Amino acid sequence: MSKGLKLTDILVTIVIAIVFGIIYRLWGDVSNVVKLAGLQLDQLVYGVWFMAATVAALIIRKPGVALLAEVAAASGELLTGSQYGIESLTYGIAQGLLAELVFALFRYRRFSLAVASLAGIGSAVASLIFDAFKGYLVDLQTWNLTLYFVFRIIGSIFFTGMCAYWLVKALEVTGVTQLVRPASSADYQALERKK
Repeated sequence: MSKGLKLTDILVTIVIAIVFGIIYRLWGDVSNVVKLAGLQLDQLVYGVWFMAATVAALIIRKPGVALLAEVAAASGELLTGSQYGIESLTYGIAQGLLAELVFALFRYRRFSLAVASLAGIGSAVASLIFDAFKGYLVDLQTWNLTLYFVFRIIGSIFFTGMCAYWLVKALEVTGVTQLVRPASSADYQALERKK
């Protein structure tokens, strides 16, 4: 299987990114409503902003896809009038980069729920680093900061790991993912047995 990106891979990744760019733009309002509850509960839904990277990587399964998808989705969010401005793009670059690093650590050979969840945690760590540089985290008391970190990680595991994995599994059942994935040797062997 070729590890290089083909035009089809890039186009499918961009389509995924466009869909998630729109979701990201709308998700800011959802996050703001959840934030009204207090206790850092909005951090539980933060993981949605990392999903483009894992969904695209789980579908395309090639190097560079997670980064490309996250940057493109963040760009889409920015172009549709994100309330976060240019930060949505800078965060997207960092989040996509750390998600890509997780898939690279597994040499683009494992695309399990655990790997997707680790990619989500990687994206969460990237976003937390950016949050730390903004300086407002030092104003939080220890218990509140702990909730902030723990809820962000939990939300990342749930949305970026589990929901993205389940979404791709549902797409696999429909056969859509086979349109972009090359046939494996097992697929060819199955064809030969049917003769």
